[in-house]
Amino acid sequence: MNTVKTVRELRAAVARARSEGKRIALVPTMGNLHSGHVALVTKASQRADFVVASIFVNPLQFGAGEDLDKYPRTLAADQEKLLQAGCHLLFAPSVEEVYPEGMTGQTRVSVPQLSEGLCGASRPGHFEGVATVVSKLFNMVQPDLAIFGEKDFQQLAVIRALVQDLNMPVQIIGEPTVRAADGLALSSRNGFLNEEQRAVAPIVYRTLSNISDAIKQGERDYPTLIDAQVKQLEAAGLRPDYLEIRHALTLRPAVAQDRDLVILVAAFLGTTRLIDNLHLNLDMPA
Repeated sequence: MNTVKTVRELRAAVARARSEGKRIALVPTMGNLHSGHVALVTKASQRADFVVASIFVNPLQFGAGEDLDKYPRTLAADQEKLLQAGCHLLFAPSVEEVYPEGMTGQTRVSVPQLSEGLCGASRPGHFEGVATVVSKLFNMVQPDLAIFGEKDFQQLAVIRALVQDLNMPVQIIGEPTVRAADGLALSSRNGFLNEEQRAVAPIVYRTLSNISDAIKQGERDYPTLIDAQVKQLEAAGLRPDYLEIRHALTLRPAVAQDRDLVILVAAFLGTTRLIDNLHLNLDMPA
């Protein structure tokens, strides 16, 4: 596996692979890799001949007071994990390489509607930052396909819309959330939890499962259902940011007639913001 830090080197390496008739996959990450990231790279290696991973902590998607400076940078360990997972090329640029003219005058990409509400309400400008950097990475690499985790469900929806609306020739593939044995979704931010908080954190996924089970059993009073589960989270010491049931494709608030649902949650445990979701299609066999 080679590591490059400039767009020029990246494009030269990808051009060589493409000249050999290879199918190109991209796995964008912010580093501090865990088993969930490894699963994305493994899937990419199964679907393509040449796998490019990027590690870039994108300042454009961090708001004021968020953990940009604290975000873990673990390049050497990440390189080893990528190598073992079958990655061929790592793109690890500096901020100056991605935003050579600075960020103030940077052209921004905005995906309306899907970016609003949920994490978009709590983190103004976040999805604009995501859409902008993903657009730049797609233009830098020009991959045939790109792999993203389903844990960031709203982000995945935004990227799918971005590709469709801007006619980008990239196939977007979502990979199921990887979880610890107790159900907690793997996340780089889990490292911020202390031992006591880590023991409490699995209640986030249990909450989603409780809601899913109730819906499967015929419950359609969504506000009452949500209210009860919010109280459970608060009782466990979490501070819910949101807990909502949405239509899985449009992300509009779900109504009783909807069959394809996603339950989404964000909650603070101490200063750490945990997010998770559970997709529920009532037309699919159990």
